[in-house]
Amino acid sequence: MPTVTPYVPEYITVHLGPPSANAANVTVSFSDYVKNVASSEIYPTWDESALRANILAIVSYALNRVYTEFYRSRGYDFEITNNTAYDQAFVSGRSYFDNVSRLVDELFNDYLRRPGFVEPLAAKFCNGTTVTCQGLSQWGSQNLARQGYSFDQILRSYYGNVEVVPNAPIRGISSSYPGSPLRVGSTGPSVVVLQVSLNRISQNYPAIPKIPDVDGIFGSQTEAAVRAYQQIFGLSPDGVVGPATWYSIVKRYTAVTRLSELRSQGQQFYAINWSPPTALQIGSTGDKVRQLQYMLSVLSSYIQSIPPVTVDGVYGQATRAAVLAFQRRYQLPETGTVGQTTWDTLYDQYSGIENTTLRSAERFPTGQNNTAVPAGNFGRTRNSANRNTGYSKTTVMTQFPGRDLTVGNQDPVRQEVVR
Repeated sequence: MPTVTPYVPEYITVHLGPPSANAANVTVSFSDYVKNVASSEIYPTWDESALRANILAIVSYALNRVYTEFYRSRGYDFEITNNTAYDQAFVSGRSYFDNVSRLVDELFNDYLRRPGFVEPLAAKFCNGTTVTCQGLSQWGSQNLARQGYSFDQILRSYYGNVEVVPNAPIRGISSSYPGSPLRVGSTGPSVVVLQVSLNRISQNYPAIPKIPDVDGIFGSQTEAAVRAYQQIFGLSPDGVVGPATWYSIVKRYTAVTRLSELRSQGQQFYAINWSPPTALQIGSTGDKVRQLQYMLSVLSSYIQSIPPVTVDGVYGQATRAAVLAFQRRYQLPETGTVGQTTWDTLYDQYSGIENTTLRSAERFPTGQNNTAVPAGNFGRTRNSANRNTGYSKTTVMTQFPGRDLTVGNQDPVRQEVVR
């Protein structure tokens, strides 16, 4: 199973006070944030192994706040605070220690996690003298360093079985919200996230009905679960997942799985296969055929040799003709059927158009009332000119919260630390 890692943000916004305080926000590069916190929290004269252990804890904790959208999902416009009652010390405008700065440049995109889990560890720490906590003792880490402990031995002595993930990818902070509302007819990875999250939340709130098939298709069962969730948590029970419902679910999921705590139940890797279970051919019907037809219809608008098709979910002669034309153009075996190779090649060509053209409101104003279809919102809906789906290549791996959940299942709770 391929390894999927969270990303390190280019920049992070820090609130200079408690979460609800009327205080300023400052946005700094993530590496500068870590340098600031490390220079504020620890002593530059400590042994290097202690400095490394503390810096990795600082990085991991901050990334956990970003990954879980801890404050954003609560309606705040920042990722973390500088208040040590909630987060880590940050002094706006302060200078950095040279040796700390050098180590941070090496370590700022490494982080801690539990083996087999996805999310960065919420690596809490305290000074270990005036304040103690369930996490790393800063002065204790220096004492261990003086005894010859390496940085990873120091970390495991406080956090238990953890691993260091090196060189996580760096990119700008982006919202987990898919960009447009999810509703009946929507498909794609965002729907899988929604389904798995609701199933896990329903363990704590049994009035939310289980979604038996985590298939990435927003059908009547998903709609029923969404409506029940909305009713329980005081949201408009319309069965549509807009930003308010999405971030309410993010907040609740983080709470029930304790992802923002040291004793997290953990997110595991989750896979969903978007390739058809068998080759699509004359006589095939259903959602996979609709997905195929929609991608062909988009390509036919740009490639004259591919004839247009109707998106009706029935693989007839017109669909076969379009498939043959596509296979001919891209030098694939001209079988008229769609197996893995044809599907993947077709998706590659479709996604290139989707990324460069369909996401532009100026270039592609095809929605109702001459408005653009939102990014990632293409495909099939009920009785609507707008299209709702997110098709993908043969096996897409991404960070999904757990596994298929049924009544009686419970996520494992890892041993936090053995001292």
